[in-house]
Amino acid sequence: IGTNSVVNGGLGGVVRFRTKSAAELLEGNETVGGRIKTSYGDNFGTNLALTGYAELSDSFDVLAYYNQLQRDNYEVGGGEIKDANGDLIAGTDGTVRGLEGDLTDALLKFGWQLADNQRLELGYEAYKDEGDYSYRPDMGLATDLAITNALGIPLLWPTELTRETLSLNYELDWSDHTSVNLSVFQNESQLTRDESGWAENAAYTTWAAIVEGTAENTGINLLAETELDSHLLTYGLERISYDTEYEAIYTAGGVDQSSENATNLGIFLQDRIQLNDRFTLIPGVRYDSYELDSTVVEDTFSDVTFALAGEAKIIDGLVAKVSSTQLFKGPEISEVFTGAGLFETANADIEAETGINNEFSLAFEDVSDSGEHFSTGITLFQTKIDNYIYDYAETTTFYGKDNVGDMEITGFELYIGYEFGGLSSLLSFSQAESEMDAFAEYASLDGARLDRQQGDSISLNLDYHLASKDLSLHWDILAVDDVDAGIDLDGATLDNAKDGYIVHNVSAHWTPAAIEGVALTLGIDNLFDEYYASQSSRTGESFHPLFGSLYLQDYEPGRNLKFTASYSF
Repeated sequence: IGTNSVVNGGLGGVVRFRTKSAAELLEGNETVGGRIKTSYGDNFGTNLALTGYAELSDSFDVLAYYNQLQRDNYEVGGGEIKDANGDLIAGTDGTVRGLEGDLTDALLKFGWQLADNQRLELGYEAYKDEGDYSYRPDMGLATDLAITNALGIPLLWPTELTRETLSLNYELDWSDHTSVNLSVFQNESQLTRDESGWAENAAYTTWAAIVEGTAENTGINLLAETELDSHLLTYGLERISYDTEYEAIYTAGGVDQSSENATNLGIFLQDRIQLNDRFTLIPGVRYDSYELDSTVVEDTFSDVTFALAGEAKIIDGLVAKVSSTQLFKGPEISEVFTGAGLFETANADIEAETGINNEFSLAFEDVSDSGEHFSTGITLFQTKIDNYIYDYAETTTFYGKDNVGDMEITGFELYIGYEFGGLSSLLSFSQAESEMDAFAEYASLDGARLDRQQGDSISLNLDYHLASKDLSLHWDILAVDDVDAGIDLDGATLDNAKDGYIVHNVSAHWTPAAIEGVALTLGIDNLFDEYYASQSSRTGESFHPLFGSLYLQDYEPGRNLKFTASYSF
């Protein structure tokens, strides 16, 4: 869900997901159903998923899900890991280390139909990810090797990540005009990492420790809609508390501890006003109060933000939309993985990020009498973030989180879709650029872009369904252009240019009519074994005063032949 609505707070919108209920999965007069699914990838690992669901009575249903993934270390495209000069890196065999591990995820969900207009759902999820992982998972193998070899410490570290989530959802159709959805949740994630390997180098014996951390999120969300004549009101509130704790118990004695917490309260009202058959106006207002107690600052940040959008049906099939939404976001607490604020610097003068997001879009859709479906559209956007917070701001007297300037992000996305018979295609082109207007004390960052900025991207998706063979064929292509070197935030210091790449994925999906419930998929990811690193990950070459040149490139998997089989009953 994007930023162009007061229903969602923050700068980048929110992601909301909800698992299906048993009633939604059962077909016809069925009361019990399930699915078994297994997958294998020769450059990925194996996966087994089991799902069962049932209506135990007219008003009570249950769903259970279990997923097990055995993830392997993968080989990069071309089978060789090279340095910035294109030479093979000593001690590598083309396989990226530090990824192999076991993951399990289980979900149990109960549903009660309390009345025709009321439903209650209770869910519990347990997740576990365990393996010997890299100390710096955001950096490539070349960097990990350079650091571990220089320090004489292990490359891999025993790590366990767990998460437990408890959720309660209540739905009420209050009347023909009003519906209410209430959600309450608690999510607790825990990190345990054995860092006793530091003791393999006598100079770092005091760093050897068992590290544990906890992040707990507790929240309530109330969302309601009321339809009154030409008005559709969306209103509600959300309150989320974030609590983190970190503890390092050193084998040589001593303990480091840190904790932070934040609470955000948001209240919002949006109205969708149908002026006539062609024009719609969507105003909105939101209030946020964000209370933060962290190493960086202890303060409360609050703001009232507004949004206004308009939609117009220009002609049949052609819709235009323009929108503008004010933005607000307080300073974030630190991640448990980095110490939950233990290593942060106090900054009582830090301010919340504010700004505005503007969008304009055109969308056209046409369906002919012969069944041809054509669609096209373009969206242009401009996002300005005032008082942008940079985690690694530096002056002669300060290093840490601070407001460094105003960041502007502009771009567009263009798409063309065509469907006819068994053919479905979608071609899209996107571009996004960012630029910092830095404050005087951070003049060296003036004109800087976001490190994760990507080059111009073109994607093509082609699907063809052969009904007579019960077969669906798929092919997608992603082409990403180069990004030239330039000033950026938190990027490589020697060379931050990014190489472009083209990746092809193909698959065939067969659902034989003669064997009801069976589905088989055969596919190849990265068909031509491209050697590349995603521009959204660490890239480039940096200089470190102790380790020298570090090649940060975090390479993606090479060719992966995959097979999936499932049976639904």
